[in-house]
Amino acid sequence: MRQKQTIILAIESSCDDTSAAVLKNYTVLSNLIAGQSVHSEYGGVVPELASRAHLQNIVPVVDAAIKKADINKDEIDAIAFTKGPGLLGSLIVGTSFAKSMSLALNIPLIDVNHMYGHVLAHFIDDAGNDKPEFPFLCLTVSGGHTQIVLARDPLDMEVIGTTIDDAAGEAFDKSAKVIGFDYPGGPLIDKHAQNGNKKAFQFAKPRVDGFNYSFSGLKTSILYFIQKQEQENPNFISENLDDLCASIQFAIIEVLMKQLVKAADYHGIMNIAIAGGVSANSGLRERIKELGSSKGWKTFVPKFEYCTDNAAMIAVTAKFMFDKSMFTDQKVSAQARVPFNSNGVK
Repeated sequence: MRQKQTIILAIESSCDDTSAAVLKNYTVLSNLIAGQSVHSEYGGVVPELASRAHLQNIVPVVDAAIKKADINKDEIDAIAFTKGPGLLGSLIVGTSFAKSMSLALNIPLIDVNHMYGHVLAHFIDDAGNDKPEFPFLCLTVSGGHTQIVLARDPLDMEVIGTTIDDAAGEAFDKSAKVIGFDYPGGPLIDKHAQNGNKKAFQFAKPRVDGFNYSFSGLKTSILYFIQKQEQENPNFISENLDDLCASIQFAIIEVLMKQLVKAADYHGIMNIAIAGGVSANSGLRERIKELGSSKGWKTFVPKFEYCTDNAAMIAVTAKFMFDKSMFTDQKVSAQARVPFNSNGVK
């Protein structure tokens, strides 16, 4: 007898993107995202403005996702949502909506750890040509997180390396701000880096124990270097923009790769994945493939649409949880910080 296919509606609202997705098992029927341009003038995400925008966006985004998936609400088997980590006000909007819809439709509710979503995005049917085999290492890099995750199975993961201060995405955006780019500046650094010499300028590299990361010192090194050069030549940035961006990008990526190589060698793991918003960076994608070739790794790089925050990654994580009946109840609440442990996503 053919097993019934599971349809899950998922909501992601951890930061400044309101996203809703519908998945049938591991196949995306819809995955819609409403961004928030209001933050660009402030140079970063303003939590109060983000939560207000979520309130405006969530109903139309969910409605559009259901319509694009071409399903009826009574076909949905479960509602999933991001419990955390993230901005509390933003999370509350998604959590409250999911709880209400679950109650109204009388279907199970699944609370998902945002960081598990990034790792498990690789298991969406069209995320990539291949799926990682367990165990694998996943370098998860974004504006708020930089982690090396040891994934033993879909719901058994452990963070073996993390940043002790700033995230890699923040290093990109703060460096971009010094250059004069608008927020978010990381993609602009990537764009200009493609035409520059990545070894034109050198910056101080951090030394951190174990498999952990540090980017605060690198950010300071970049800031002081640019300030010094501008004192000598006020036109330094404009005259060296491509080389400067390429050198900054190269420095950040090499810090990421050094610790990842150490972790892979130590654990003897040859399956290596990347995830998170910064995994959309062309330099990082190219470098992970280069290391894969030189070290014999099997590498996994997700499609661009599954790199940044999106509800499809929440839905695919919820699918693994649904199969194990890992449901929550109406007492659940959003949490700005959620422990990432090896015992599941609770």
